[in-house]
Amino acid sequence: WWAAMSAARILYVVLDGLGDRPVPALADRTPLEAAATPHLDRLAAAGQQGLVTTVGEGLAPESDVAVMAILGYDPRRYHAGRGPLEAVGVGLPFRDGDLALRGNFATGGAGRRIVDRRVGRTLTSEEARALADALTAQLRLEAAPARVVVAASIGYRCAVVFYPEDGRLSAQVSNTDPAYARVGGLGVALSTFTDDVAVCRPLDDSAEAAAAAALVNEFTEKSRAILDAHPVNVRRQAEGKLPANLILLRDAGDHLPRVPSMTERFGLRWGCFVEMPVERGIARFLGMSVVEVPHRAGAPRADVYRAWAERALDVLPAHDALYLHLKGPDEPGHDGDAEGKRRVIEEIDAHFFGTLAPRLDLTATLVAVTADHATPCALRGHAADPVPLLLAGAGVAPDGAGRFTERAAARGALGRLSGVEIVPLLVGRRTVGR
Repeated sequence: WWAAMSAARILYVVLDGLGDRPVPALADRTPLEAAATPHLDRLAAAGQQGLVTTVGEGLAPESDVAVMAILGYDPRRYHAGRGPLEAVGVGLPFRDGDLALRGNFATGGAGRRIVDRRVGRTLTSEEARALADALTAQLRLEAAPARVVVAASIGYRCAVVFYPEDGRLSAQVSNTDPAYARVGGLGVALSTFTDDVAVCRPLDDSAEAAAAAALVNEFTEKSRAILDAHPVNVRRQAEGKLPANLILLRDAGDHLPRVPSMTERFGLRWGCFVEMPVERGIARFLGMSVVEVPHRAGAPRADVYRAWAERALDVLPAHDALYLHLKGPDEPGHDGDAEGKRRVIEEIDAHFFGTLAPRLDLTATLVAVTADHATPCALRGHAADPVPLLLAGAGVAPDGAGRFTERAAARGALGRLSGVEIVPLLVGRRTVGR
């Protein structure tokens, strides 16, 4: 009786950008359909599937917006802005009235032309840190009394925070990154955009927004000269690599709203096992314990996925629920590399799920696998497409939908859900034998 009624632990795995569309080069299959995924398929055979619209119909969400939604927080109500979450994720101080933005180191050409939005994905975290530290040390802004701090995170990614000397700055400003826009205050990916750095403009008539826009534009102009002359970029160009001589900014935020923690909302001790600073910031924002991720620069992905699975198995007993966010499939989606995306999915299945699944007690663990958004290779960006959801273990009856794929998920017993419904569903089903 006790075994039948005891509460299961929740293992909630999100594969960033997993969803896709049929690709001619993969015989009109999606990368997930084309991938060999025996471990995920065994979970699917024992579980149920469904489709999830993570944020809203017709919205191609940015990751911060989507992750908030799939953790059960409607971003229209609890939106914090990606900038502050990135800042918190990299450990920068942030208080109401400061202005934080997500940044991409990029390669700029003549004028405002963008040559590559991510420096060819070849910028190392160490190179980015040296560039960021130089900008923090050397930049002096005159558009308004404020100092700026640039903090590199992983690869080409960074956070930029403007600290006003008095008063406050407003986040009601547009992006300089032309690939993203703000719709109703939420960050969304654009399917078409120009390859030119956008001018930051105030979105209301306040003096705080005007000052913020002026600072962002001055930062964009002055940082270019410092980056062009930096030894890291001189060396990169001598080696035939793209220089990281530009920073594209987006998703400004000027405060962190008060939110109930995950424990307050759902009554469980949540751990967050994440790779990227924005998810780390969300974990801190929502009161989840942050599980440090094993990271070895240059290590084969297979080794990394196995190490992550071992770490997840180690820390799961200390939590009621563990949220894991793996970046893998998103990057080849952005690069339009369908074969690369298929290969990454296979590596995650073989080395992460292959290490994890055989050692999980599925009578006492509820496993969910989904995505925060789709990143179709044909679009090279985020899409509004629904993403597959798999639920297995802890008494979940199989629905016979088939392998874990987008098309099988459309046939599954879970039906169609919105992102904010996933965590309540998991919490409601975590009693073993239900």
